[in-house]
Amino acid sequence: MHNIKLTLAYDGTDFSGWQIQAGRPTVQGALTDVIRKLTQENLTIHAAGRTDAGVHALGQVAHFKTRSELTAAQFLRALNALLPPAIRVLAAEEVGPDFHARWQAVSKIYHYRIFRGRIVSPFEWRYALHDPYPLDTEAMAQAARLFEGEHDFTSFAASSGSKEDDRERTAVRVIHRSETVVDPQRQTLTYVVRGRSFLRYMVRKMVGTLLDVGRGKLTPEDIPRLLELRDRSRSGPTVPPQGLCLMSVEYPEPWRLETQ
Repeated sequence: MHNIKLTLAYDGTDFSGWQIQAGRPTVQGALTDVIRKLTQENLTIHAAGRTDAGVHALGQVAHFKTRSELTAAQFLRALNALLPPAIRVLAAEEVGPDFHARWQAVSKIYHYRIFRGRIVSPFEWRYALHDPYPLDTEAMAQAARLFEGEHDFTSFAASSGSKEDDRERTAVRVIHRSETVVDPQRQTLTYVVRGRSFLRYMVRKMVGTLLDVGRGKLTPEDIPRLLELRDRSRSGPTVPPQGLCLMSVEYPEPWRLETQ
């Protein structure tokens, strides 16, 4: 049995997220269809994270196990020949049998991009939130740093749709990096966040809260209070998905094959 690791980039605009859904186009569904044709096996593809509808990726990681004797390089060529252009396989390699794209991930880095110019280019609108209005970017930078550390992020997560599941799940997460980056030349403000795992809509709700800080509706000092309240109705709105991109996933090195 071979374990194949894939590094993927995709434009999430026309997909209903990563996870397979009946009757809807998804990234996992497109990959599964092609790989099953190549291997003639009823296999499952696992990803580092389940990106939501409209969310993009430049460094998503996935893996699948197969008895096929196709090499990683052959999978790379075949997948890019057969997948829709909105999905590209950037790299493929055979890894050790214990590698799991989700469970062995050490951290993920997401960017949320906000275009600040008056007129958004037709080449930008699919990949950024357009917000040309005045913002206190220094206050936003101060507030962003207050998300770092271990916190209960109940106030910044969407409901799972089940009250029972919401009660049973843990909302405690560790954020290693949380900052805003302003690029005047490109007229963008990018929120950068790094953590091992995130709750549903968590990053998008954090960005909505930071925008409320930038507009003066909240202050940086409100962030610790919102975390303590554990009430999602008190934080900012969930911003649209198009500005969010999974940039990279980090793993420990031992998951490579010993023969490599």
